Amino acid sequence: QVQLVESGGALVQAGGSLRLSCAASGRTLTNYRVGWFRQAPGKEREFVVGIRWSGGRTYYEDSGKDRFTISSDAKNTVYLQMNSLKPEDTAVYYCAADPGHGVFEYWGQGTQVTVSS
Repeated sequence: QVQLVESGGALVQAGGSLRLSCAASGRTLTNYRVGWFRQAPGKEREFVVGIRWSGGRTYYEDSGKDRFTISSDAKNTVYLQMNSLKPEDTAVYYCAADPGHGVFEYWGQGTQVTVSS
């Protein structure tokens, strides 16, 4: 089992950048497919971007949000780089891990990102 802790959320002005971190303990993240999600007030949680490792290669999944980039240290931490932030990016951001069953079973507590106009 893996435990996930997000950090890096903050209040930022529109046009700014942030990098969120998702730190894992218990098992290394390369054993999982890892995704970043977000949930804005009054809205459903949505997938932002994902990463997985297989056969020595790294694969990326995106949702078309070009301003968002996922990366990792290929061990215990996955990052979400967010650029040109907009007020509509305001949300709680979560990282989650799928152990290979096609379901994100493990979730962090989330980190708040607020973008002011």
